[in-house]
Amino acid sequence: MLRRSSTIHQPNLFGTDFLMQLDVNDPLLKLAGAIPWQEFDEAFSNHYTKSTGEPSKPIRLMVGLLILKQLENLSDESIVLQWKCNPYYQAFCGMKEFQQKLPCHSTELVHFRKRIGAQGMEQIFRMSVGLHRESALEDVIHVDTTVQEKNITYPTDSKLAIKIINRLNKIAKSHGILQRRTFIKEVKSLRLDIRHYRHVTKRAKAKRALKRLRTIAGILMRELRRELPQYCLFECYQKDFLLYERILKQKIKDTHKIYSLHEPQVYCVGKGKDHKQYEYGSKASIASTAKGNLIVGVVSHEQNLHDSHTLPEILRHVEISRGKAAKQAVCDRGYRGKREVNGTQIILPGKALKKDTRYQKDKKRKQCRRRAAIEPIIDHLKSDYRMARNYLKGAIGDRINLLMAAAAWNLKQWLLAIFWL
Repeated sequence: MLRRSSTIHQPNLFGTDFLMQLDVNDPLLKLAGAIPWQEFDEAFSNHYTKSTGEPSKPIRLMVGLLILKQLENLSDESIVLQWKCNPYYQAFCGMKEFQQKLPCHSTELVHFRKRIGAQGMEQIFRMSVGLHRESALEDVIHVDTTVQEKNITYPTDSKLAIKIINRLNKIAKSHGILQRRTFIKEVKSLRLDIRHYRHVTKRAKAKRALKRLRTIAGILMRELRRELPQYCLFECYQKDFLLYERILKQKIKDTHKIYSLHEPQVYCVGKGKDHKQYEYGSKASIASTAKGNLIVGVVSHEQNLHDSHTLPEILRHVEISRGKAAKQAVCDRGYRGKREVNGTQIILPGKALKKDTRYQKDKKRKQCRRRAAIEPIIDHLKSDYRMARNYLKGAIGDRINLLMAAAAWNLKQWLLAIFWL
């Protein structure tokens, strides 16, 4: 059942007012006064029942916790504990008195993210853009892509095969199916043999060990397929078995490979970095204003597209987020092949045209140099706003984490502007 946030502030008759004990000029309290909390209450109220069930946590409290979590680069567990200790966090979330208990269990943030989904995060992001008003309406934007890495281990064929074997043994044990062999001891010795896959003289032995692991996984899978119909459970695991078969059959040069059992949508992106040749996650497009360095558009791509093919989607998101299309988008050479997309001129670095005047050449050179300002923005998103590794599940988790990181960046710029006034 929905519990409405109170908009009336009544002073305490027998004690000092909670807000009177705090610094009213603190940037966080200024931000709390600028955010339109009532709009979130109205937008997210349709996700709750109005008459039955236990009263929910106030929507302002849950939205405030999500914003603080991303601003301070904290986990769900940490932000709940920090909220209890910090009176400014409590005032930001709309508390009228100092609370001595935890605001909620950390898992309630998980349920709230699932409840409002990516559409709710879009509204929070649009709010962060709208706070800057005219500063977010610049005609020139910078566009770049990066990789949002997923929380998976470095993928190898042997790791995936061993995980499949362990999962199949776990399924058999949970349903009381008597197996002929579990291969636990043999898998342990094969794991040791695979260590020498890069050794010149022991590579053949490692290849045989990998082949044997795939054989063992196939044996266990076929055995479960024979036994599970007796328990009327075959349909429950049919989707998992198809995934396991695809992993065991994939070759080195196959396209659309699967790199993780719990995140099968992850793909490999090679960005040409010296320190990290390949990254496993999803590609993200980011658009920022040329002068204010505000993020006005973000898109998480479910497929590994060429950079030039990501432009229509990111430019459309920029127009939706701020209500105004960009006239010019300055990109790097990875976007070659596009000169205009949906009325937006694409500016790429390159040799000047013979017909260009000296003024036009200098202007283009300055624009392309200024484009590099988006690179540290991406670095800050990864190091300060939880984009270095995404712990949220699925493709929708990629969108949610990206939107909240961009919203946190915009809110931080607003806080810094207030701090230096």
